[in-house]
This record gives sequence, C-alpha cells and structure tokens, in this order.
Amino acid sequence: MSETTLDDLIGSFSLFDDWEDKYRYIIDLGRRVPVMDPALKVDEHFVKGCTSKVWMIAGWRDGRFHFEADSDAQIIRGLIYILMLAYEGKDRAGVESVDIQQIFSDLELDQHLSPNRRNGFFAMVEKIMALARLGDA
Repeated sequence: MSETTLDDLIGSFSLFDDWEDKYRYIIDLGRRVPVMDPALKVDEHFVKGCTSKVWMIAGWRDGRFHFEADSDAQIIRGLIYILMLAYEGKDRAGVESVDIQQIFSDLELDQHLSPNRRNGFFAMVEKIMALARLGDA
C-alpha cells in the first residue's frame, strides 16, 4: 500500500469534473493492488455476489486487520484499492467504525457505478466484515 489516505483519494476525486476521468482514475488505482498468488485463488476465497471474479483473504496480525484481494477486472481492482484504504491495518474499533456508505457517497460511486458493480462492492465489504469477525484482535 502507498501513503495515500481516504481523504487524499476523496480530494483527488473532487479534481475531476467528468465521471469518465474518475472511472479511469479508479482503474489506475487498481494497478496499485498487489497481484494475489494464483494458488490463493480458490473457491474458499471467492467472493460471492460479484459479477467479476474476486478473491479475498484476511486476518488479524498484531491487533491489526490485514487483507489481500484480487480480481480479473481492473475497475474492481480499483474498488479493492479503495477498500484497502478504508480497512487495511486498522484495529478492531477502526474496522468497525468505517462508514463505507459515506465513503461510497463521498466518492460519488453511488451515482455512477452500475448496479452490478455496486452490488459487487458491497459483497466485498460483507466479506471483509465476515473475515474481520472471524479473527482475534
């Protein structure tokens, strides 16, 4: 991950006047997501509810939540990056306090993502929350 924060991302999004530019920016963000080891792309890590193929693993290390995810679609990889900014490295209280609906709205994703991509985004959020509940902080 980089030193980019959610506030940085929201600020960067506000610089674009056109949704197509924001869309390209999301795709560019996806290039920052590390590629997942193909051996981890198994049914157990598959995220159901996404039109694209998405795999995710997560756990707690030293009281911090860490996850890894990958997709076969660049736009989804960009959404994964946004989720990493929101959840990666947070303690339990931090993970639980993320207002992902507000972030989604602040980035105007609620207005511009297709219903299928919106559903996929929130399927990834559900998977993150389920994986976060499994571990011990």
